[in-house]
Amino acid sequence: MHRVLRDVSKRETSVTLFGKTYSAPFGIAPMGISSLSGYRGDLAQAQAAEQAGIPMILSGSSLIRLEEVVEAAPDTWFQAYLPAEVSDINRLVDRVAQAGVKTLVITVDSAVVPNRENNLRTGFKTPLKPNLKLFWDGVTHPSWSIGTFLRTLAYHGMPYFENNAAERGSAILSRSAVRDFSGREHLDWETLRSIRRRWQGQLVIKGLLHPEDVALARDLGADGVILSNHGGRQLDGAISPMRALPKAMEVSGDMSVMVDSGFRRGTDVIKALALGAKFVFIGRPFNYAASIGGEAGVQHAIGLLMSELRADMGMLGINQLHELHPSMLVHLTRPTFDN
Repeated sequence: MHRVLRDVSKRETSVTLFGKTYSAPFGIAPMGISSLSGYRGDLAQAQAAEQAGIPMILSGSSLIRLEEVVEAAPDTWFQAYLPAEVSDINRLVDRVAQAGVKTLVITVDSAVVPNRENNLRTGFKTPLKPNLKLFWDGVTHPSWSIGTFLRTLAYHGMPYFENNAAERGSAILSRSAVRDFSGREHLDWETLRSIRRRWQGQLVIKGLLHPEDVALARDLGADGVILSNHGGRQLDGAISPMRALPKAMEVSGDMSVMVDSGFRRGTDVIKALALGAKFVFIGRPFNYAASIGGEAGVQHAIGLLMSELRADMGMLGINQLHELHPSMLVHLTRPTFDN
């Protein structure tokens, strides 16, 4: 609900998070295999984010070594899927620290492999297995085949899953390799407490929805949480982070509460901030931009969202993001119809 006839000539979108001032209250969410959908996609997103003054979270399922990305964009965060063994977790955490990463994001909503029926229908899985269908997909999509895949092979060799563990994983194209997602069922909050003791930088826990889990994250010393339903691709019927946000804010204390999953427009960001979120992470639109336009495409997409945000603030009648408040939102109930 907006206010009118207010001086909104001094609108400011910057926000301070973990002691650093960013130009906007949104960043780029972690997305695996971005460099498969667009040439050097992870690097394009990271460099565009660095240039724009917003954070980008590099996925643990990325195809470019995190050391290379952090060298090109030093403020890049890193998101990890935890290995099954404690020794492997420790080695991965140490590698991330040695790379110069300052903010480590641990995804915790992937204890088991989800049943993604769309991937089953299309036959998509990684590593890609050479077959006639894959060959035909390449022939019928020459722009991708030449501009992304063959270009990557020519200049950088076969892509590998570089960051799932302390060492290189499987190649993106293989007849026999299988990515092992099993073995995480036993991981618990004590695992995160151990990581907190080992990791000296900012620790963010991603994938929470329940307020009791937010409180547990707060108590173990996490610097922030990202409320997330994994883009709606994990537990069918899980609530949206926006619905979880009010209860999470009640128990978060001094911890920064962030959100992702399904955010697309400036007004989406505004609504989350009004409910108390400190930051919003957006994924697929930036991946699409990187696929089509590389770093310049991502910069353009960031600029579009930034412009929307500034316009929305002006139409709401505010100059500063801290002026946003839950009272500006109206909860709409669905009409009921009597028989």
